[in-house]
Amino acid sequence: MQPILEVENLDIKVPDRTLFRNLNFVIPRNELTCITGENGVGKSTLIKHLIQDLNRNSTIHAQFAIPHDKVQYVPQLRNIDDEYPLNIHDFVALGFKHRILPWNSKAMKQRLREILDETKLTRIQARPLGKASGGEKQRAYLAQALCADPQLLILDEATANLDQSAKHFLLQLLKSIMQSHDLTVIFITHDPELINAYADNELHLENQTATMTKMKKGEN
Repeated sequence: MQPILEVENLDIKVPDRTLFRNLNFVIPRNELTCITGENGVGKSTLIKHLIQDLNRNSTIHAQFAIPHDKVQYVPQLRNIDDEYPLNIHDFVALGFKHRILPWNSKAMKQRLREILDETKLTRIQARPLGKASGGEKQRAYLAQALCADPQLLILDEATANLDQSAKHFLLQLLKSIMQSHDLTVIFITHDPELINAYADNELHLENQTATMTKMKKGEN
């Protein structure tokens, strides 16, 4: 099966240094690939560079096997405070690309119900997002991304501020959704416990290069 992303001979420079030199790796379809590395190595910068290339239709160093509108990026930080006005239901609905504002179509309403159910948000959908717990917020971000019907989902440190129970709940949910949606996931994380438990592959960034490791059976 063709990989969802192939990177060849990629260099990335920032004003004060070279982050990566001659990067080569592939991201397999329908698998969870964790991107790891020390703080400051350039994990988020790499992803943002690849997304920019995708949006510019550049295929010089990075070739995506899917169109740009089938990629969803969920950033690490959101400007969501305690007074954020939207409830979870309405926030998730913002993920639909072709909305009939201020109402969703009948099909969208049905799909929204399904996504809220898949992400275990139905019971709390009327709760203001600003009042939700960290784990509930992350599930809402995931649900909003799923409304765009992605084939590749990129999560940037989605579990960084969650307790262990919430981290495992989110990853278990994600693995289940991957199977039902034929979804490929790139997950940036520092957490070795999550990598060993859930990753199919680890892409480790160090010394300006990348090393891909296939996780052994029984570790995920």
